[in-house]
Parts: sequence; structure tokens; C-alpha cells
Amino acid sequence: MAGGSDELKLLGMWASPFVMRVKLALGFKGLSYEDVEEDLFGGKSELLLKSNPVHKKVPVLLHNGKPVCESQIIVQYIDEAFAGTGPLLLPSDPYERAIARFWGAYIDDKLLASFLQSAKGKTEEEKAEGLKQTLVAVENMEGAFKEISKGKPFFGGDTVGYLDVTLGALVSWIHAAEKIYGMRLFDATRSPLLNAWLEQFGALDVAKAALADVDRLVEYAKKRQADQAAAEASSNN
Repeated sequence: MAGGSDELKLLGMWASPFVMRVKLALGFKGLSYEDVEEDLFGGKSELLLKSNPVHKKVPVLLHNGKPVCESQIIVQYIDEAFAGTGPLLLPSDPYERAIARFWGAYIDDKLLASFLQSAKGKTEEEKAEGLKQTLVAVENMEGAFKEISKGKPFFGGDTVGYLDVTLGALVSWIHAAEKIYGMRLFDATRSPLLNAWLEQFGALDVAKAALADVDRLVEYAKKRQADQAAAEASSNN
């Protein structure tokens, strides 16, 4: 499906930003694949449990039946396994590649983690601390974008690169969080470069095809919140 004898199958769940990350990478590389939707709450498939027995999570990319797990590792794998197909996402220079991987890890470990805490913390103190750490992370990412992009519209320069795919996976959820919580991760005052990037990346055809619909995400998040609240109320009775 991907070309030649290559067969790609993506085990995922439509609302997961980590799954969207892999879809973005496949899209920018121009690779076709079978999209297999997992029911993470109603019962995970035997294929998923067999393919990712350690974490039992999506995404999992099956390349000719061989599983690759964890979204950033999958993106790097796609770039290397299909180096002759589509654009290279990771820089060819070893130092620049290391920098890209560093900031890729920072996006998940610091930016995303603190952003989630600021929105979903169990106490107001937790939310306040999450917001504080989010602002620090955004400031650091703004500086990283300025240095890495060198005045161009994307982390990859004139074209999309690894960090654009890594951060781009959050675009739909950034817009959804603004509608749900009134929080905007990037804005024209605090992070003008990333704010411009957010709009430019979201307007790309590949991004439109890979990213989830924002209103659908809002409905999904509200339903999950309601289900969780009902479960907690039931357990307390």
C-alpha cells in the first residue's frame, strides 16, 4: 500500500494527538496506509494488545506486519524507512537532528504535560502551577522556533519538518481547549511566532486531512468529562 511491497497499517484512535502525529508524518511523506480505529474504552483489539504488549496504547504502526510503537519513534522510523519517498522530516545534519529530537521530547514532556495540568488539574493549585509551567514552556518553544526556523514559516524552514509534525499534532486540541477552557496556548502577544505558525500549519492540505475536526473534539471531550464525573459520583455513593 505504501509503495512496492510495503504494507502500512496504523492502529489508532481518531481523537488522539499522538495518532494524529503519525497521520501527519504519513501524509507529508505521501504514504498510503490502512487506518484501523481502536475502541480504547470498549475493548482493545487482540492485534493492538499483541502489537504493543508493554503499553497497550495507540498509535502502533505495522510495517509489513512488524509493529513500531510510540508516536515520536514512529515518525522517526517513517522518515528513515522511507527516506527516498517524499521530503525528509528530520534534518540531515547530525547536530540539527539532535536538536530536533531534543525539542520534540520537550513538546511532550514539558509543554503538553503542563498544558494538560493547567486545564485538568484536580485542584485550583494544580491548575495554577500547570499554567505557570505552561507559560515557561511556551516561552522556551517560542525561542526555539525563532532559532531553528531562521525567519522562515516552519521549524523545517520553508517546508515542514520533524518539529512541525511533532507540535502540529496538537493543533486541533489547542483550538478545542480554547473553546472548552477559554485557554489559548499560543497568542499574538506572548508568542507571536508560534501563533502565526499555528495558523499556517493548520491551513496546509495535509494538516487538514490528518487533524481531527475541532468541534467533534469539543463534543468528545465534554462527553468524556461527563462520563468521568458520573463514574466518580457513582463510586462515592
